[in-house]
Amino acid sequence: MVHRVAVIGAGPSGLASSKACLDEGMVPTCFESSDDLGGLWRFKEVSEPNRASIYRSLTINASKEMTCYSDFPIPADYPNYMHHSKILKYLKLYAEHFKVLQHIRFKTSVKSVRQRPDYSRTGQWEVVTENRDGQEERHVFDAVICCSGHFTYPNLPLKDFPGIETFEGKYLHSWDYKGPEDMYGKRVVVIGIGNSGGDIAVESSRVAEQVYMSTRRGAWVIRRVSDNGLPVDINYNTRFVHMLWRRLPLSILNWIGERKINSMYDHTMYALKPKHGFFSQMPVLNDDLPLRILSGSVIIKPNVKEIRGSTVVFDDGSTVEKVDTIVFATGYNYGFPYLPSNATYESGHRIGLYKHVFPPNMEHPTLAVVGFIHGFGAINILAEMQARWVTRVFKGIKKLPSKKAMMKAIAKDTKDMEKSFVTSKLTPLQVDFLTYMDDVAGEIGVRPSLLWLLFTDYPLFKRVLWEPATSYQYRLMGPGKWEGARRAIFTQFDRVNQPLKNRQLREQEASITGRLFKLSLAVMAGAASIYYVHVRNPTTIPTLLSKLRPQTI
Repeated sequence: MVHRVAVIGAGPSGLASSKACLDEGMVPTCFESSDDLGGLWRFKEVSEPNRASIYRSLTINASKEMTCYSDFPIPADYPNYMHHSKILKYLKLYAEHFKVLQHIRFKTSVKSVRQRPDYSRTGQWEVVTENRDGQEERHVFDAVICCSGHFTYPNLPLKDFPGIETFEGKYLHSWDYKGPEDMYGKRVVVIGIGNSGGDIAVESSRVAEQVYMSTRRGAWVIRRVSDNGLPVDINYNTRFVHMLWRRLPLSILNWIGERKINSMYDHTMYALKPKHGFFSQMPVLNDDLPLRILSGSVIIKPNVKEIRGSTVVFDDGSTVEKVDTIVFATGYNYGFPYLPSNATYESGHRIGLYKHVFPPNMEHPTLAVVGFIHGFGAINILAEMQARWVTRVFKGIKKLPSKKAMMKAIAKDTKDMEKSFVTSKLTPLQVDFLTYMDDVAGEIGVRPSLLWLLFTDYPLFKRVLWEPATSYQYRLMGPGKWEGARRAIFTQFDRVNQPLKNRQLREQEASITGRLFKLSLAVMAGAASIYYVHVRNPTTIPTLLSKLRPQTI
C-alpha cells in the first residue's frame, strides 16, 4: 500500500499534489531545487539553469476566480488579473493553510528516479537527490509524482536562422528577458507571437526606437477585458457556452469566434490573421498589442529568412536594418531527464500518458505526471484535479485500465488532439479545459450533476450552468466535498467586484425638478403628436372622441 510519496517540484502542481496526498492520508516529501516555493511564479532577477523564468512585469492571463484551488478562494481584495508577486503570495497562503510547507525540502534537486530491485513486488522507487553542497542522498518511496513543469528548457533554434553568427547586436531567449531596461532607443526584433512574445513586444515598444514582431503563422489576439468590463474567462468559460461548443460544428464555432474578435480589431488589417481557425490553437491574450500596432510602435512582419550582420531579412524580401536586439520568443522544449527511459514514450508530438497523467507501460500505477498539460484555463486547477485522481489511484481506491486499453486511449487522444488543434513539437499539449476537467472529475466521482442540482437545488443549478465554471463546482459532492463550495459559488462575483470598489458612488435619486422636466417633455411630445395627426387628418381625433362619449338610450 502506498504511504510515502515523492513529489518533484514545489510549484502550483507540486503544492496541489502534496496537499492531495495529505488529504488521502499519505505522507508527501516535496523536493524543490530552489530556496522557496512557487515554481514558475517565483521571480528571480537572474534566470537559473533548468528552472522556469518570468519577467518583472508578468501578469497572469487567467482571472483569479478561474485560477484558485477548489477549496481555497483567492482573497477578495486581490485584483482579478494578478501580478506574479500576488500569485506567489497566494501559493504561500495555500501551503501554510494546508500545512504543506513542513513537507517541502528546499535546495534539493532530484537527480534520478529508478525502480527498486523489488519493484515487481512492491512498486517502489529509489529517488536520488542532491543538495546545494553536492551531497547525494538516496530515498525509497512507494510512489512518485513529477511536477517539474514544461517551461524549463528554452528552445533557441539558431540553426533555423541562417547568418545569426554574423549578427552584430545582442540576442536572447524570452526565458532570459526581465525588463526593457536594455532596449531604450534600440531597434528590436521579437521572433514569435505567443503570450510572452506579445508582452515583450508591447513592453519594449514603450522605450525602444522601433519594435518589429516576426510571426510565421500569425495568431488570434483577444483581450483580457471582455464584455461589460469582466474578465474574458468569466464571461465565456461557462457550462452553457461549453454545451454549445460541444454541439456546433467547428467551422461554425470558428466563424462565430473570429467574427466576434474581428469586430474589435480586424486581424487581416492588422496583419495578425493566422492560417488556423480561432478554436484550433490557444489565442494570445494581450489588451495592448493592437494599440501598439495601430500607433506604429510595433510593426508585424513575416518569418525571418536570414540575418546579415545588423540587417534582418524576412520571407517577403523586406528588410530591417540597424537591428540592435533580437528576442527569441520561440517556446520551450520539454522532458523528464531524471526518469528512466522506459517510463515514457512519444505519441505524436507529446509524451504518451494516459489522460496526460499515467505512463501506461508501468507494471504498477505508482508513477504519475501532474501539471504537464495546456488548456484555456489555469494550471492550478488542472493540476489539482489530476492530483486528486492520482492519489486515489495510489491508494487503490480507483483502478486504471489495462496497459493495452490505456495505450489505445492515448493513441485515440493524440489523433483527436491533432484533428482539433494545431500541434507541434513545441505545442504538443492542448485540451479543451472543461471537457478534460469533467473527464478526470468523473474518474474521481466529483463531477457536478446538473440533473441532480436541477431537482434538489435550483438556485445552485442556475449558477453552475450559467456562471463561470470555477473549480468550486468540483467540491460540491463526492470525495473531498467542501462545505464552503456552495457559498464560494454564490459569492464569486462579489470577489470579482470587490477590488474594483475603491471609490464610493451614490446612485443619484431623481429630483423633483428632474421629474417635472421629464413630465413636461412627455406632455410636449404628446401634444406635438396630437397636433401632427390633426394637421394631417383633421377628422381622426373628433372621430375617436365621439367613440369615447357615453351612448344615450
